[in-house]
Amino acid sequence: MNASKPPLHFAASSLTAAVAAAAAIILASVSGPALAHHAASMFDRERTVELTGTVREFQWTNPHIWIQIQIANEAGDTEEWSVEGGVPNRLFRAGWRPNSFEPGDEVTIRGFPMRDGGRAALFIGARLPDGSTLGRYE
Repeated sequence: MNASKPPLHFAASSLTAAVAAAAAIILASVSGPALAHHAASMFDRERTVELTGTVREFQWTNPHIWIQIQIANEAGDTEEWSVEGGVPNRLFRAGWRPNSFEPGDEVTIRGFPMRDGGRAALFIGARLPDGSTLGRYE
């Protein structure tokens, strides 16, 4: 064996270690934002809001559904709220459909409001025009 060259198994194991280290760094850098997003820490789970108004749009999209609802505020002006819901696949298995909310529907939605006072909420439940409910509407 030539003393000036490392054995072949040493070079291969060093390459494997370098690839594993690079993969770990990449995984760590992308998992932080994903975990922060799914924490939903921007919503105040100690308070709820009840929004009664007209559905402007229902977005059946990954990673979460969105309901755009127009409500009359205390001054009587119309403002739009964005309500974030769950994962479409899970909601479908719970009985939701892409047409569960239609533009023009008059609905009441309960949700956890944004901590910063923004016009958005995390979906808890809703009462639909026919009186049926989705989610945990009590």
